[in-house]
Amino acid sequence: MNTMKTNKTQVTEFILTGLTDITELHVPLFLLFLIIYLITMIGNMGLIFLIWNNSHLHTPMYLFLGSLAFADACTSSSVTPRMLVNMLDKSQMISLSECMAQYYFFGSSATTECFLLVVMAYDRYAAICSPLLYPVMMSNRVCIWLISVSYVIGFLHPVIHVGLLFRLTFCRSNIIHHFYCEILPLFTISCTDPSINAFVVFIFAASIQAFTFMAILISYTRVLFAILKKKTEKGRSKAFSTCSAHLLSVFLFYGTLFLMYVLPGSGPEQYQDKMYSLFYTIIIPMLNPFIYSLRNREVLGALKKTIK
Repeated sequence: MNTMKTNKTQVTEFILTGLTDITELHVPLFLLFLIIYLITMIGNMGLIFLIWNNSHLHTPMYLFLGSLAFADACTSSSVTPRMLVNMLDKSQMISLSECMAQYYFFGSSATTECFLLVVMAYDRYAAICSPLLYPVMMSNRVCIWLISVSYVIGFLHPVIHVGLLFRLTFCRSNIIHHFYCEILPLFTISCTDPSINAFVVFIFAASIQAFTFMAILISYTRVLFAILKKKTEKGRSKAFSTCSAHLLSVFLFYGTLFLMYVLPGSGPEQYQDKMYSLFYTIIIPMLNPFIYSLRNREVLGALKKTIK
């Protein structure tokens, strides 16, 4: 009887193994990711402040960019602070409720980002392909509605996966081979069959990524044809500059998400999964404000004005 009771004891705390088991690397990695996190927050929150502070940036394109910067800041904040604490904390423990909360906030910000990228692609399509109708197609009301819908979908989507986590029991291992509470490694240590959970994750990930990526691709394909028809070299170069920055961010983000959640058989490769996750949770949120801003004259002008 005692053995049966022991076997049925549910695990309520987990150990996050982090990026590496080599303890000598923990302090250097802590300093590296602390710097990355500070750059991420300064870059994204600074971009939001610039857009908020400069009235000539109160246009749909920059409102979407500010919303994306906020989503990026949320993505990084849902993962990095806890990872930094675990690098210095020898126990590396996280409770089941903290684990679910961390996954929820990451999932909501990542989903929101997918839909915001679609909205930004549509905005560029409307601005370049239908410049005369643009004020109607992208009025302030439409702009706020699109941002709100993106965030509402973002907040609702991970509720499904977190809700389904309650059907799982953890009674064997409490070690999560990851640097944050990613949902796929949780399935591998579940005592309950996680097939339903894994299927739902795959269906939603594939559907959301396929729909949003195709919508982005269609928008930018039409934008590309419209750019090629432009007569002035200045108009072409400005449009190419804006759209190429957007596409770089899109391919980086979707490429790693696809490899992690949609590509069959990606689960067991722990090292690869950590590298993919590192990209879309920490690296891309740091790069986005620079990808979108460094080649944008209006943002750089606003920055110089604010500094002066």
